[in-house]
Amino acid sequence: MHHNTPLISTVVVGLVLAFVLGALAQRVRISPLVGYLLAGVVMGPFTPGYVADQNIANELAEIGIILLMFGVGLHFSLKDLLSVRAIAVPGAVVQIAVATLLGMGLGWTLGWPVGGGLVFGLALSVASTVVLLRALQERRLVDTERGRIAVGWLIVEDLAMVLTLVLLPALAGILKGEGANGLSAYAMAQPVLITLGKVAAFVIFMLVVGRRVIDRRGPCHGAHAGAASGAGG
Repeated sequence: MHHNTPLISTVVVGLVLAFVLGALAQRVRISPLVGYLLAGVVMGPFTPGYVADQNIANELAEIGIILLMFGVGLHFSLKDLLSVRAIAVPGAVVQIAVATLLGMGLGWTLGWPVGGGLVFGLALSVASTVVLLRALQERRLVDTERGRIAVGWLIVEDLAMVLTLVLLPALAGILKGEGANGLSAYAMAQPVLITLGKVAAFVIFMLVVGRRVIDRRGPCHGAHAGAASGAGG
């Protein structure tokens, strides 16, 4: 009887390749992340041999990113972010602006339209939050001042890219050189305001409701733990 198990095969082959290639990378004294990336290339559709189910692989990758960000969040707080805002905010903004202009300049040299150069520059202007966080964790730098600055810098970049992705569809006509086509300031501001409203609502919900839920669970959890300890004693 034939069994179709793409989930199991993707997980098993992925873990084996990641372990082997990650160990080899560490053996030659480079980051295991290089081995993990090579494992993904080997399992991808652009190399011969085994090809993982792309839909399942993408979902597993999303789960991995969620767990990684959750782990970092356990060791990072809003207070840490605010403590480095004087460096992270202007630094990230300047980096994005300079890299975007350089990308647009390269695109102009290659004969690309302004919109293509802008998107290319924006893509160059941000770093991979997941990769850098993993690198900081490997070097135990997340809880240091340099680590907090780096994480704050990355978060500012991510927020800027969220707003950029919201604005790009509204500005698509202009970026393609088709003119404003009746595009009003309200049409451009509406998606940004909606996104900012969602972010603000989520933050308020977590700060107000989330804290109350955790505070209520804390004493109960402590009481249960104490009762269990007493029973065990």
